Amino acid sequence: MHTIHMPMRGRAEDQYIKKRNHIPILHLHSPARTRTMSTSISLLIPPILALSFLLFPPISAADFNREFDLTWGQGRAHILDNGQLLTLTLDRTSGSGFQSKNHYLFGKLDMQLKLVPGNSAGTVTAYFLKSGGAAWDEIDYEFLGNLSGQPYTLHTNVFTNGKGDREQQFRLWFDPTTDFHTYSILWNPNTIVFSVDGTPIREFKNLEAAGVPFPKSRPMRLYSSLWNADDWATRGGLVKTDWSNAPFAASYRDFRAGEACVWSGGETATFCTPPAATSGWLNQRLDSMNQQKLRWVQSHYMIYNYCTDTKRFPHGPPTECNTAAAH
Repeated sequence: MHTIHMPMRGRAEDQYIKKRNHIPILHLHSPARTRTMSTSISLLIPPILALSFLLFPPISAADFNREFDLTWGQGRAHILDNGQLLTLTLDRTSGSGFQSKNHYLFGKLDMQLKLVPGNSAGTVTAYFLKSGGAAWDEIDYEFLGNLSGQPYTLHTNVFTNGKGDREQQFRLWFDPTTDFHTYSILWNPNTIVFSVDGTPIREFKNLEAAGVPFPKSRPMRLYSSLWNADDWATRGGLVKTDWSNAPFAASYRDFRAGEACVWSGGETATFCTPPAATSGWLNQRLDSMNQQKLRWVQSHYMIYNYCTDTKRFPHGPPTECNTAAAH
């Protein structure tokens, strides 16, 4: 597997459209293997993952009108169904996006997404937490579109003090375009956990004792956007967006932030008190069963891991990749 270091992309459309460098470019599987991937994935799902669908917390879904602002797209983003559904669209002129009204300093945030169906090549649906300032922190999900019949790439990253370069990428064990699925971020002083339908797919532990920066003092907003990135998103930019399929649309529902600390101060903070009834998440770590799920997902569905990219890190992987340092 090869990684191509992409130069920083200077996009002028909008401040909310994200800029990326060092994006790993992955070669697709052969057509024959790709056609059978969805069938193979369905056969691989073990009971341990099926149990995850039963573990969502009983917290009521939020009203998008109360929780979010539509920030760009000139009418291409819509809140529908009395605040229970939000849609973003993308056409040749512009994409669209939204952001949370609240800042969060630690929390467990859940959102159900249904991604762009069909030929989504060139499109990116981004869903992320991000603080302000030049030395920002960020916790990323990005869904990289693909040709019809070929799987999405789920791209994850963690930024601290304005520096990322911690990409891990996955295929999913389901088609994310036919129904809604829950994408969660658990962020507390101990760890960051990315989960899909209750199943952990990635963990970034607090290893400050080993010299690894960890986001813990900058409140973050939740952002999402749908935009055109056909200069890099699909096969390194070889596959361009087919505008005959526009407008492209992604849908959101069932946002839950009941287990989160809403920050009401400025852009920096050192402490925030969560509701006592839900503060168990503040010290939560992955237990042995969830560690087993994490290892299973990473062994079957991870397609890129910066920790194992020796061409990118010829002098050894970053400190957090050292298993000994992580325990």
